[in-house]
Amino acid sequence: MFQYQSIHIHYKYIDNNNEKTLIYLHGWGQNIEMMEPIAKPFMNEYNILILDLPGFGKSNEPKDIWSLEDYATMLHSLIDKLKIKKIILIGHSFGGKIALIYASIFKVEKLILFASPYKVAIPNISLKVKILKKLAKLPILNKVAEKMKKNMGSTDYKNASPKMRAILVKHINTDATENCKKIKCPTLIIWGTKDADVALNNAYELEELIKNSAVIEYPNCTHYAYLENKNQTINIIKSFIE
Repeated sequence: MFQYQSIHIHYKYIDNNNEKTLIYLHGWGQNIEMMEPIAKPFMNEYNILILDLPGFGKSNEPKDIWSLEDYATMLHSLIDKLKIKKIILIGHSFGGKIALIYASIFKVEKLILFASPYKVAIPNISLKVKILKKLAKLPILNKVAEKMKKNMGSTDYKNASPKMRAILVKHINTDATENCKKIKCPTLIIWGTKDADVALNNAYELEELIKNSAVIEYPNCTHYAYLENKNQTINIIKSFIE
C-alpha cells in the first residue's frame, strides 16, 4: 500500500530492473483486474506498475473532491516513491483522461490511450453494463467482466458515496483540450469503431491535438476494444514500446 494524503492506495509493482516501466490506469468503476490481461504478458521483462485508482478497488476514497490533476499528482508521487524514470503510460477511459493530464505536466516517454475522453462527456452507464455482459461471454474475461458489472450498474452509481459522485461530475465536466496540445511524447490512440460511450470522432480530434500521435481503429469493437482484441492490443503495445 502507498499512503498519500492520509489515504491508502493499493498497487502492484514488478521491478525487472528494466529502464522502461509500463504504468496502467483503469477506467471509472473498475480496478486493477481490468488492466491485468494486457499487463501480464510484459511482467517478465519490463517493470510494471498497476494500481487501483483512489475510490476504486482496494484503494481508499480521496478525502476531498479530487480533480483529474489531483489524480495525476498522486500518481507522480507514487512514481517518485518507486524511483521510476522512463514511463510508458497506458490508460483506458477515465484512466486515459488522467494519463492525458499527467503527460501534459510531467515527463512521459510514450503514451497509449484506449477510448480516452478529453472533453466534457456524459458516461452511458447502462451501456457499459450491456457491453460487459458481452465481454463475459469471452472465456478469458468472463470472471473479470462479471465483477465489473457489479460496480458499474445504475444502482451502484446511485449508491456511490456523494464524494465519488462529485468526483465523477468534476471528471466529465473537465475539458482537457489545452492539456492535449502540450503533450510531446509519441502517442497511440486505440478506439473501437462501435464505441457508443466515447464516439470514434474523439480519437481523430485527439490526433489533431497531440502532435506526435496516430489512431488505430478496432473494427466492430466497443468501449472495451482493448480487451475485445486483447492479442492485437498486446502486439501493438510490444511493437510501440520496443
